[in-house]
Amino acid sequence: MTDSQLIREIKDGNVELYAELMRRYERKIYAFIFHMLKSSGMEALADDLSQETFYKAYRSLQTFREVEASFSTWLYTIARNTVLSELRKQHKNHQVSLDQGGYIPYASFDAMPEQTMLRNEKVTMVRDAINNLPEKQRSALILREYEQLEYQEIANILGQTVSAVKSLLFRARASVKIQLEPYFADPIFEEYEGMN
Repeated sequence: MTDSQLIREIKDGNVELYAELMRRYERKIYAFIFHMLKSSGMEALADDLSQETFYKAYRSLQTFREVEASFSTWLYTIARNTVLSELRKQHKNHQVSLDQGGYIPYASFDAMPEQTMLRNEKVTMVRDAINNLPEKQRSALILREYEQLEYQEIANILGQTVSAVKSLLFRARASVKIQLEPYFADPIFEEYEGMN
């Protein structure tokens, strides 16, 4: 059964079929929300915000019209808005800094301590660089690089044209590269890179 058929059935009263729609998208929506929250160190909220996204979608399903967007695009838009709303609320209530990330990358025990330290430092630098991007650039980059969405779908989610999305991605990648250049041009990084 396609998404469209499921949605028609749900709208006709077969609400138990919503579980099937959730099953189809729960991993992708969770991953998207997790990546959106990661830069602010709030990834622990990913599960709650995923559930909230599906709840909001269920409550609004009667108003969903396929002629305007696909179900997945509509769902990603709800997820994005849910995350942005939570980030604004947390920032307002607790003054959470968006550069406080709690992510500690995994490194094997047999790795040299210097390599592990440098790898951890690089991961932190990349995360911080992405975190420093304006919200639309950050969202576009996450949707493209982590979620592997097509330009048109990203455009629909962000309410932009495809050319605007390509421009956002170009500027995001250029900004990340500029932010990281001083660090990765450092000879100490090059020395340890050759040891991998």
